[in-house]
Amino acid sequence: MMTNRKLPFGYRMEQGQTVIQPQEAEVVTAIFRQYITGASYLDIVALLEDQPVLYDTGRRWSKSMVARILGDRRYTGEDRFPPILDEETFQRATRKRATKQTPIRRTDAQKVLRQLSGQKVSKNAENQVLALLNSLVRAPDLIQQQPETDSHRTEVIKLEKELEALLEHQPINEEAAQNLIRQIAATQYAAIPDGEYETLRLRRVFSQAEPMEKLDAALLKSTVSHIQLAYGGIASLRLKNGQRIERR
Repeated sequence: MMTNRKLPFGYRMEQGQTVIQPQEAEVVTAIFRQYITGASYLDIVALLEDQPVLYDTGRRWSKSMVARILGDRRYTGEDRFPPILDEETFQRATRKRATKQTPIRRTDAQKVLRQLSGQKVSKNAENQVLALLNSLVRAPDLIQQQPETDSHRTEVIKLEKELEALLEHQPINEEAAQNLIRQIAATQYAAIPDGEYETLRLRRVFSQAEPMEKLDAALLKSTVSHIQLAYGGIASLRLKNGQRIERR
């Protein structure tokens, strides 16, 4: 059921007094932080859709809701509302809103970020990706080989059982036995290169790179297979060897 708010988002009435609603106030501060650090209204709406706090019952987040929050001075304590923001934060957002910006052309790195995450990535999230990759540039040994997948091991066990059964029957069919031995060796070999090669390659790539001031699209594309976004930024990166690198 849809309702109309009588108080600004971030507040509630308690015993006749206007007080801060903690969960909503956290969203308010996140909206201002995201906007100031470069996120568009659409970026912010996308992030808000991935968290549980609604603007109002039965209503999805929209650009107009974000704009309404960014333009409300009462968050600074005006009209006797308890302050959620400091004046400087509100003024920074106001100056940004007042500046008519021409459409910003996406950089190559931002295009790769969108491909890896499946959606637009805020400037804050971009900076977090940059920080994670720089941590690997400084310490490539953090990149570790991941456990062998079960599929190869299951196939090896199956072939070994077939070989064992074959060797129990006399006379031994040597051609069939050698064929199974070759299949076992090939399966074991196939399980090794992917993990080991990718891990060694990634270590080499990061050890040869320099700490970045801006995100390098080529490095990002050659080392990361997926980016998991979370409210307010990113949750983790998955490297090409399958290793997950999480924010600390």
